[in-house]
Amino acid sequence: MIIVMKSNSTEENIKNIVQNLENCGLKAHISKGEAITIIGVVGNKNIFLERNPQLMPGVEKIVHVSESYKLANKKFHPDPSVIDLGSVKIGGDSFVIMAGPCAVESREQMIETAEAVLSGGAQILRGGAYKPRTSPYSFQGLEVEGLKYMAEARNKTGLKVISEVTSKEAIEAVAGYVDIIQIGARNMQNFELLKAAGKTNIPVLLKRGMCATIDEWLNAAEYIMSEGNENVILCERGIRTYETSTRNTLDLSAVPVIKSKSHLPVIVDPSHATGVRDYVAPLAKAAVAAGADGLMIEVHPNPAIALSDGPQSLNPEDFRKLCKEIKPFIELMGRKF
Repeated sequence: MIIVMKSNSTEENIKNIVQNLENCGLKAHISKGEAITIIGVVGNKNIFLERNPQLMPGVEKIVHVSESYKLANKKFHPDPSVIDLGSVKIGGDSFVIMAGPCAVESREQMIETAEAVLSGGAQILRGGAYKPRTSPYSFQGLEVEGLKYMAEARNKTGLKVISEVTSKEAIEAVAGYVDIIQIGARNMQNFELLKAAGKTNIPVLLKRGMCATIDEWLNAAEYIMSEGNENVILCERGIRTYETSTRNTLDLSAVPVIKSKSHLPVIVDPSHATGVRDYVAPLAKAAVAAGADGLMIEVHPNPAIALSDGPQSLNPEDFRKLCKEIKPFIELMGRKF
């Protein structure tokens, strides 16, 4: 349920409603726009409605929300959310590029990659220190040692850092090393992990599950937000279909659908979606045109020897070329880059 306030409602009106909601055991989330204020209500709304059969002073109308996700819902927060990382903003009129290797392999690799992606135009360095792999015999990541390499690269370049977590213990380990926690496709419905991420104050990038619907994806985001952490970024990385020409099928329609349903920023990962480096550039441009708030691109100094996902990784030269080519698309969409 959302309570839409009148344009001339006072702070006292809003305060009284919030107090009334809390007295009913409900949670109130205030969203103030330029013209109106909206109060999102989470909990058993019937208690409040029974006690207040008439509209309270300052209330324009009450709208019932049928979707199971509330905090991630655009009805609760009509204006696009912007994730503030200080020098980097994700969402709104900003456009971001996250770039780096699938897996952190060594200190030298991360420093070299960080300098390369910075020169190309990336604002955020990605790298996997904890790697959930299909095979138990594949490289699983350097864990805390890898996080230290990423933090050093951040100190040298000024880039923000994002890295994946795979357990509650990993969340505790990354604190102090990263600016964004990534929860991967395989863990999108690991609800205990989502709740643990929600208890932190670190922004979370949530990748869409391989076979997840958009509503399931948004409900996963709701798990994080319901624990108090509302700084969630969604990432479309392709879904599993019958097509085998690419690793996954990139669902670019998810971008405008998310924009119509949610206020959360959404970025696109064409690298994991295709698994083929030759397809990354055209789909990156298409993602910008579809309205994405950013891209996640895999970059490796030497993809031929990468320990993970080499076939989909760009080398530094190709990454710089891609950034140059997509800049007109970003400007055409009215974004700052």
